[in-house]
Amino acid sequence: MSATATIVLIVVVLLVLAAIVLGVRAMRRRKLQQTFGPEYDRVVADTGNRTEAERELHERTKRHAQLELRPLSGESRAKYATAWEEVQIRFVDNPKEAVSTADELVTALIAERGYPTGDYDERLANLSVEHAATLEHYRAAHEISRRSRNGETETEDLRQALVHYRALFADLLGEDPVGHASTPAPRPAADDHTAISGDAPARTVNDTEDTATEPGVARSRPDATSR
Repeated sequence: MSATATIVLIVVVLLVLAAIVLGVRAMRRRKLQQTFGPEYDRVVADTGNRTEAERELHERTKRHAQLELRPLSGESRAKYATAWEEVQIRFVDNPKEAVSTADELVTALIAERGYPTGDYDERLANLSVEHAATLEHYRAAHEISRRSRNGETETEDLRQALVHYRALFADLLGEDPVGHASTPAPRPAADDHTAISGDAPARTVNDTEDTATEPGVARSRPDATSR
């Protein structure tokens, strides 16, 4: 074989190897994108480096595989669904307390499924492998809950927090906790007087024209000062 033919052969082999490497890398990237969804783009943006981001996501997958995750029994699923209904009912009279309870309930459900709950960032990383689609909801709810503890939220913010918590809660539960039922709207001062006098029951979101766009949680109504 001539020197020219040898060089050509070597070049062809190198090109084939390069194509294989690029193909494998592209396949792994597609798999990560399918697994993590919007979380993939978020990690890439946070790290500023696609290779580093993919390395981080691979590490998440490895750590997730070591977890001893547990499915919920029918009894546990019913228990959590009932607890969530109580949270939505509590939202009528005390939205802030309902959001705080929702945060505790979601954390308890995360733990019962077998996820560690000690560190918030670690919790997000572990959840991102199988629950990436609802992870942004959890982040948003957690942030609103933090602001609520500092007295920086309005009733509409709290309603949104409950919507966000419910998204991850349903994902972990494996079903919508209360079907298509709506959370009653927070009771304005005028409704408090009506309820006390016994003239009429407090209205829920289903009694108004301004229904919530998100499933399951009612849009709050303005109080007397905002009319």
